[in-house]
Amino acid sequence: MSNNSQTQVNKGAVALSLQTLHELPAIVGRPTYQRSDISPGILHFGVGNFHRAHLAVYLDDLFNQGLNHDWGIVGAGVMPTDRAMRDRLKAQDYLTTVVEQDSGVSTAHVTGAMIDFVAPDDRIGLLQWLADPRIRIVSLTITEGGYFIDPVTGTFDVTHPSIVHDGANPDEAKTVFGILVAGLKQRRAQGIPPFTIMSCDNVPHNGAVTRNAVVGVAHLSDPALAEWVQANVAFPNAMVDRITPATTDRERDLLMSNFGVRDTSPVFCEEFKQWVLEDHFPLGRPAFDKVGATFVADVSPFETMKIRILNGGHAILAYAGGLLDVHYVHEAMEHALIRDFLVKMEQDEIIPLVPPVPDTSLQDYFTLIMRRFSNPAIGDTIRRLCLDGSNRQPKFIVPSIADAIKAGRRFNGLALESALWCRYCYGVTESGTVIEPNDPNWARLQEMAREAKRDPLVWLTMDDVYAAVSKDAAFAKAFSASLNAIWSDGVEKTMSAYLHGQSA
Repeated sequence: MSNNSQTQVNKGAVALSLQTLHELPAIVGRPTYQRSDISPGILHFGVGNFHRAHLAVYLDDLFNQGLNHDWGIVGAGVMPTDRAMRDRLKAQDYLTTVVEQDSGVSTAHVTGAMIDFVAPDDRIGLLQWLADPRIRIVSLTITEGGYFIDPVTGTFDVTHPSIVHDGANPDEAKTVFGILVAGLKQRRAQGIPPFTIMSCDNVPHNGAVTRNAVVGVAHLSDPALAEWVQANVAFPNAMVDRITPATTDRERDLLMSNFGVRDTSPVFCEEFKQWVLEDHFPLGRPAFDKVGATFVADVSPFETMKIRILNGGHAILAYAGGLLDVHYVHEAMEHALIRDFLVKMEQDEIIPLVPPVPDTSLQDYFTLIMRRFSNPAIGDTIRRLCLDGSNRQPKFIVPSIADAIKAGRRFNGLALESALWCRYCYGVTESGTVIEPNDPNWARLQEMAREAKRDPLVWLTMDDVYAAVSKDAAFAKAFSASLNAIWSDGVEKTMSAYLHGQSA
């Protein structure tokens, strides 16, 4: 399509709002319920793409069935970026266009599950919502790095400056957890039953981790309140899954061109979604099981499967692809060397150490993941997968290394993946292209990676990432050999040697 034709299409697109829903093209789905019929039930921190493609979609599906209209979402946030998201969504009445993409097929529908969004600097308004008896669930998508976990001990880090601040200044809390404590304190004082706190983040045992954070913050200023939280507040564990790339002008333009909708913050995602969670909601919950969620007694097997196989698989693709200048995830899957590297690592070193999952074939699950990763319609980027390795590696890769050491199994591929991450953090691809900062700890990682070029073992001194596995002599030897080989022979030759059983 020419630029002039593209401009004409974009000019003709309908700007999303409640008033224009009836003007949207017929191919675009829209709520069958009236927004005025929806009342608040959930306060959600972290209104990003994943939330709007996951929890908000499950609720929208329920509302379209005429169910649970008293469980509308009120958005909330504490980060500066939350202000921009709130302003964009408010301008379109908190509606979001969700585009689900499978190979060769894309569908778009507008969701209306969010009915309000508290401004990040409106502390009084936020506390009023937290004390509102209608709010029975507070949900979170604050990313893996937002839980203040000490990576060495795996416990809540009470010494983090932000947590120390909230403990010393409970009435001026800045973190999500400090604000939750303030809200729970209000509810206890007013005799209002506590809300359930539901993490929707990709963190192992996310409910227990969230409990430790909330109780830990409360204990710093009010030990009695901390005991009350421990005894009375529910924190269900959950496993969530849906590949949801970041939104760029590419997605906004595709939405206008293909569906005739002008949305400042659309969400493009895969067709697949999964949600497995514990049924522990003392004040009730939406009927998520009626729209595809699964309730189980123990989420652990499902989350271990997902984190090791899917998220670990993303890490395997990420740094190999990043160093070889691959842009999209599906392009990495089309790269024979990278794809074979993924398959061999999963089959030989990851899947054999994943515990059994009820009513689930791990091989079928991996086959599904291969299809999902290969979907060219998603437009997920390698750079997104490379993001925040300092928080993701300890959760997605290092546990597999630890289990391999314990079981006496081979871990050459896992050592190579770690070496590829190190090489990526050096900051230059194989072609010499500069890698822009892509981690909250980028400066530190780049310094360590440059020292590791001389002495690979320097990289393993990051106890917050590797913990006990760095002390294993065999793993240290395998890592050192892999990193040295990458520097001397290059990424492709080193990966090829691994695939042919000739690891360094």
